[in-house]
Order: sequence, then structure tokens, then C-alpha cells
Amino acid sequence: MRQNTFIRLLITLLLLVVSAYIVLPTPKPDFVKNLVFWQEVRGRDLQIKQGLDLKGGLQVLLASNLPGGAQPTPEQMESARRIIEDRVNGLGVAEPIIQQQGEDRILVELPGVTDRNLAIDLIKQTGQLEFVDAGFNPLPEGTLISTTYSLYGGLLFPNTLPTGKPIDESLHAGNQVYKTAFTGDILESATPGLDSLGRNVVNFTIKPQFQEDFRRYTGEKLNQAMCIVLDQRVISCPTIRAVLSADGSISGNFTRDGANNLALVLSYGSLPVPLTIETTRDIGATLGADSIRRSLVAGAIALIGMIVFMITRYRLPGVLSAFTLVFFMLVSLALFVLIPVTLTLPGIAGFLLSVATAVDANVLIFERFREELRGGRTMRAAVEAAFQRAWPSIRDSNISTLITCAILFVFGNTFGASAVRGFAITLSLGIIVSLFSSMFVTRTLMRITFSEQAETIEARRAVLLGV
Repeated sequence: MRQNTFIRLLITLLLLVVSAYIVLPTPKPDFVKNLVFWQEVRGRDLQIKQGLDLKGGLQVLLASNLPGGAQPTPEQMESARRIIEDRVNGLGVAEPIIQQQGEDRILVELPGVTDRNLAIDLIKQTGQLEFVDAGFNPLPEGTLISTTYSLYGGLLFPNTLPTGKPIDESLHAGNQVYKTAFTGDILESATPGLDSLGRNVVNFTIKPQFQEDFRRYTGEKLNQAMCIVLDQRVISCPTIRAVLSADGSISGNFTRDGANNLALVLSYGSLPVPLTIETTRDIGATLGADSIRRSLVAGAIALIGMIVFMITRYRLPGVLSAFTLVFFMLVSLALFVLIPVTLTLPGIAGFLLSVATAVDANVLIFERFREELRGGRTMRAAVEAAFQRAWPSIRDSNISTLITCAILFVFGNTFGASAVRGFAITLSLGIIVSLFSSMFVTRTLMRITFSEQAETIEARRAVLLGV
């Protein structure tokens, strides 16, 4: 039993030290950053993210732009909203707000955006990818072209429309129409990467049902140009040097962010309706640095007040609860950094509410501990009985709260209420950490403090003092 308690104490201290190291605003060496595998993917620092109300960001209002002023259907707008949300989430923007405004507009709010032009391009891009036959004349990057898919809505491999009729290119009065071989629908996945020369590219894989057609096409078009066209603009126009079937890459004059954005657009599909930017504006933090500082001061005062109350009311167990409370806050904040969780004002409210549940669990344990001591149990036996009998109440109350958090999360995720979703996330994480703190950390500390060697009349009176 002593060895088990010692191991639990080492785990507690290790978690405490690691959490404090993560949370404290000190420069982190590379080997620490590399321990978190998504650190490199997101390209972020180990620090707490702030939401739009705390940090500010970018607001973009998009409007549909269908030909002839046609109105989009509710299904098209909802599909466009979800695709934009997927793109923004893949970009790593924390706690975005993407919601429909009226019948034909979508409002996008992006907290902490650093490159507004890239974000805007990613949001509004229709995302229609085409593999176009350019023959033996590669087209320069950036060229705006007409394709059989954009004009006729159909592919041209073989050289006929979906109706079976051949293309009549003379209808376009001298403007060349390039033949679309495939669209982006054949792609199974797309990821940013580097080629053998260290240049940014987008690697893609072909869906199994299209691999034979892709292999046949590239075999017939060896040494000819196959342009990669996005929204009728040429991204790159490589020459087919070998027969391809299952995978390939899109090369061009990409930056790292540009390749990542293109991969996101291809991964999450094209928008069902074209969108134009109606307004854009930068949003300042609604709380401001001074309000954040005051909130931190108020939180510190509340924490000190709870610690003073617990020590005054429960004496030595209250001192242990103060340590547990500090442990709970550091571990929770470390999780917010690592996941990462974006702290907004509702998120902070959820976190502070979880602090109250952590204190409540300790109160239940300490009261049961006193009752067991009054019943004549030894201190060690009283500790075990206190946790065993307090656990059902702690378990049921926390499960009911987690169920409520799940409902709030689903509601926020369904209706685009990111503030509600953020509140649910921070509260649920706090509940889980508080359960661990009370049932693991507090128990370990009480086992060490109230061991059989501490069984004296004076020690028993010290615990019961103030009843």
C-alpha cells in the first residue's frame, strides 16, 4: 500500500511540474515542442488561445452570386456554410463563428487571423478543380481559361458531352475552349508536402473507381500538358512524363500556406454556390487588455477566498484541498494549451464553474471524513471510507453535468453558436480534471497525511476542530 501511494504521489508531482512548465509564459525549447505532434502541423506556439471577444480578428460577410440574380436554396446555403466551417477549422483558426445571415449571406468571424488575404481567399474560393487537356502547349500559371466543364457542365473524356454529342468549339467565336478530362471529384485526399527539390506541392490520391480511367488518360497523353485548373484559373500545367493511376502531385509557385489552403479546398469540396465578399472589417477585442487584467485579478481573489474558507473550515484537510485546487487549475490550463481550447468570455465562465465543482467534491469528502472519525474509525480507515461513500454523490452530480455539456456542445455545433460550444468544452474538461483531482490527488495526499502513524488524540482533535 505504501509503495502504491508513493507512486501516486510521484505521478501527481510530475503532472504538476509538467503542467506548470506548459502554462508559464516562458520560451519552450524545440525538443519540448516536438513532443506535441500537432504542434508542427498547426505551426503555433504553446500558449493559451484567445477568442474573438478577447483578442479581436477578422469579420467577413459573404453573399451568393448566382447567374441572373437567382436565389440559392436553403440546402445550398447550409452546405456552403458547413464547407466554409470545415476549411476554416482545417486552417487552424480557433473558435470561428460561421453562421447564415438571411437567405443568401454567410457571416464569418475569425479570431486572431494573421494573414487576412489568405483567409479571405480560402473562404470565398468556389473550389472547382479540373484536370484540363492542354495538348503540347502548356499554359502559364494564373491564366483564366474557358473549359468544357465550366461551359457545358460535363466532362470530355472521351471527347463527347454527357448527352453523347460531340463538342462544337466554333460556337465560341475564336475563344479557345479547353477540354476537361476530370474534375476534383476523382480525388480521395489532398495534403500539402514538398517535392524532391524542397518546393511546396499538393500531393493527391485518386479514388479507386477512377484510377483506371486516370491511368488510361495519362497513358494516352504522355509528353503532353495536363493543366490543373481551379475556378477556371490555371494553377500549374505540368507535362505528363509517366503513366499515373493512384496518386500524383500539383506543383506550382506555392508558399507553404498557399499549398495548405489548396489542400483544404480540395479536401473539403467545392462550394455549391459562388460567393462574393460584401464587407470585410477587422474587429478589436471587446474586452481589452485592461478588462482581461481585471478578470484575472477577480479570479485570483476568488481563488484565495476559497482557499481561506477551506483552511478555516477544515484545517489540515483544507490545506490539502488548496494544493489540489492549484493542481486542478494548472492541469486544466495545460490541457487548454495542448488541445488547444480557445478561451472566450463564455469559456472562462465554464472554467470558473468547474472550479466550484472541484471544491464541492472536496467538501463532500471532508465532511464524510469527519463523520467517520466521530464514529470511531482510525484515520486511515476514515480516509478510505470517506472516499468510498462520497464517490456515488460526486459521480452522479458530475455525470449529470457532463450530459448537460454534451447537449450544449451538440446545440452549439448544430446552430453555429460557438460561444455555447466553447462554454461546454471548458466546463466538461474542468469536470473531468476535477474528478481526477479529487479522487486521485486528494486521496493520495490524505493517505500520506493521515496514516496510521498519525493516529493520536491530538491529531484527531486537530482534524475535528471547528465542528
